[in-house]
Amino acid sequence: MIVKNVIQMRKFVIKTGQIVRIISNLYTVKVDNTYIDARARGVFRNKNLTPLVGDFVDIDIDKKVILDIKNRISMINRPMGANIIEGLIVTSLKTPDLSLSLLDKQISYLIINNIKPVIVLTKKDLVDIDELGNIEEIFKYYDGIGIPVFYNTELDRLKVFLEGKLTCVTGQTGAGKSTLINKLGSLNIKTDEISKALGRGKHTTRHVEIYEIGKIKIMDTPGFSALDLNGITKEQLRDSFIEFKKYYCRFKDCMHNKEIDCGVKMAVGKEILPSRYENYIKLLGELNESSSIFFK
Repeated sequence: MIVKNVIQMRKFVIKTGQIVRIISNLYTVKVDNTYIDARARGVFRNKNLTPLVGDFVDIDIDKKVILDIKNRISMINRPMGANIIEGLIVTSLKTPDLSLSLLDKQISYLIINNIKPVIVLTKKDLVDIDELGNIEEIFKYYDGIGIPVFYNTELDRLKVFLEGKLTCVTGQTGAGKSTLINKLGSLNIKTDEISKALGRGKHTTRHVEIYEIGKIKIMDTPGFSALDLNGITKEQLRDSFIEFKKYYCRFKDCMHNKEIDCGVKMAVGKEILPSRYENYIKLLGELNESSSIFFK
């Protein structure tokens, strides 16, 4: 008697979804309205390719394995994320004190990585009334050069602005990143008291994750410790100071530093905020010295 072996071929069910959370080597992928915990194929390691939160991926639904990563429109390494449209820079006006140097670093980092920076100011209520006028003038400048500015009390306006976009949240430790996300969507992300002894906050976010708040997608990330500028050129840094582009300089490749007849230098204190130019020169010097810019 001849026994026929019948081999039933498994039907592959492959769908496209977005990675919304990564903890260790487990990737949570949202497919339609379902969340699937999946592993990545070993071939990614061989190609030195790592799936990131925000990636759109093809996933084998039955085996729960990520098969392919779609092309990215943006990617950052610190924090690690992909396909981010906007970056909220949560900026404390007090406790910790406002740092324009830190803010300009964050703005440049986002612009260089093809992400639109958006400033959200917190702790306005702690600012002395005699300081407030100067602070408002400073941030009118940022808004005027195309970097939107919100106060954390303008939640309704901010929600409308963020609709339909994947947004990452960055900012100085203790500035109120998790608190802002909680207010946007009542997500109950853990927050800690500011350490008064150190004058800075404690990191409370332990992993990268996308939270959906109605039509808004917010990527919460572990706090920054450094901005990795490996591979970043001086020209990229210069161009990230977007208001410099409209000024005429004698030399086409002018770095707005020691060159003569530089339109940018002539505009400092008139049309260009002095601290912006000072922070640019500082970053340019640090870029010469190191491939990484550390937050202070």
